[in-house]
Amino acid sequence: MSTDTEKLPEHVAIIMDGNGRWARQRAMNRVLGHEEGTESVRVIVRTSREIGIKWLTLYAFSEENWKRPKYEITALMGILKRFLKSELKEMMDNNIRLMTIGRVSRLPDDVRKLIEETTVKTSGNTGMTLTLALSYGGRQEIFDAMQKIAKRIVSGDLQPSDINESLISGFLYTAGMPDPDLLIRTSGEYRVSNFLLWQIAYTEIYTTPVLWPDFRKADYLKAIEDYQKRERRFGTAG
Repeated sequence: MSTDTEKLPEHVAIIMDGNGRWARQRAMNRVLGHEEGTESVRVIVRTSREIGIKWLTLYAFSEENWKRPKYEITALMGILKRFLKSELKEMMDNNIRLMTIGRVSRLPDDVRKLIEETTVKTSGNTGMTLTLALSYGGRQEIFDAMQKIAKRIVSGDLQPSDINESLISGFLYTAGMPDPDLLIRTSGEYRVSNFLLWQIAYTEIYTTPVLWPDFRKADYLKAIEDYQKRERRFGTAG
């Protein structure tokens, strides 16, 4: 089967897992696995734009990742900065807009500043939206949304009777984004790991044993082709 560009998912989300295992299998430092994983990011972003994916969301750094050793966190922040700097031209040349979701305020000041600059520079691009989930957690996202809604109720701007699924969605980090059609997880795990818990209610899930640093164009197209074989019912009878 070949990729049908007429039946593409509008929004693909990816849990990029396996960098550490990739490095360990090669007796390397974990940081080198993250470095190699950056090349997979480049390939998947480029491929998404080429075939016509409109929204691509990558789980780049979770809230739980703050528990990792300080040297690894510092290395990850450095990799993120280098990626943003090196890929700005490609994003501009290929009409790609950058967005972020998560508690981005927790990131180091220099990283936040670079994210803000890149977001502003690419804000007019309309070909594809690349969203990086940074300091992100699905439960934390719902918690933050509930607090915002509660404050609006206390202030009198909202009534409890106003609360519905649409309103809640509007208070999430992903407000204005379509829910993912396809969620890909690499490295053979079957967990969603606190990623987009509200948004993936009817998302098709694809897992692969391929570790993220080895996940390239052919693997990505295989995932999309698998998605295209599925019948999406959204809870209706088959």
